[in-house]
Amino acid sequence: MGSGSLALILCKSSPLAFIAPSLIPSIHLSCLRPAPRSSSLRMASSAAPPAAGGDAIDPQRNDNGTPSVPSSSSSAASAVDFLTLCHRLKTTKRAGWVKRDVKDPESISDHMYRMGIMALIASDMPGIDRDRCLKIALVHDIAEAIVGDITPSDGVPKLEKSRREREALDHMCKLLGGGARAEEIESLWMEYEENSTPEAKIVKDFDKVEMILQALEYETEQGKDLDEFFQSTAGKFQTDIGKAWAFEIASRRKKR
Repeated sequence: MGSGSLALILCKSSPLAFIAPSLIPSIHLSCLRPAPRSSSLRMASSAAPPAAGGDAIDPQRNDNGTPSVPSSSSSAASAVDFLTLCHRLKTTKRAGWVKRDVKDPESISDHMYRMGIMALIASDMPGIDRDRCLKIALVHDIAEAIVGDITPSDGVPKLEKSRREREALDHMCKLLGGGARAEEIESLWMEYEENSTPEAKIVKDFDKVEMILQALEYETEQGKDLDEFFQSTAGKFQTDIGKAWAFEIASRRKKR
């Protein structure tokens, strides 16, 4: 197997440049041993005919003698670059909790993960593609890997927030190398952003449900008063499942 060397890739297409590791394989050649011959069966040689001058052609090397790199390496590099950028979702804390001095607040990816679990455990609903709900949940905040968690208290107009996030998403899709997967991520993100399908509406509700559930947990664990988060979502749930889960959380909060 090939050994790896570490390359540094600097992306300058975004205002926030980053450094990502990329594995560039080098290929070592192994000698091919001829198969044993017998009197009853002889195997045809698979060796390529000698090139002019008597040198054999090596399919694992370029014309100039350097090791060839598999065509899939560029795809692998793009994937690792993309995943490295997504690491920021794991390290960026949700701004609403930070501003309320919550100790050890959740990250953006923490929030997205539990939303994905919500889509996974939700009961089947007529006409609803639960797998699509799960995918939307996984990508709905992905642009925050670049722009961060912009909250209403930041004073950024909704259209400007959307513009920044769309620009970040375009950058991430280009980083991924375009193609079917990048197009799917863009489509899922736009579906959520525009609230254009029943699945998007369910995930929008999951976003609010996850937030108030997290608020209840912080109130219970840290003695915080986070009523503003409950007030900000009151009356804004669009689906039956969102309303039912929000009601259950509110009921538990009253009992506490």
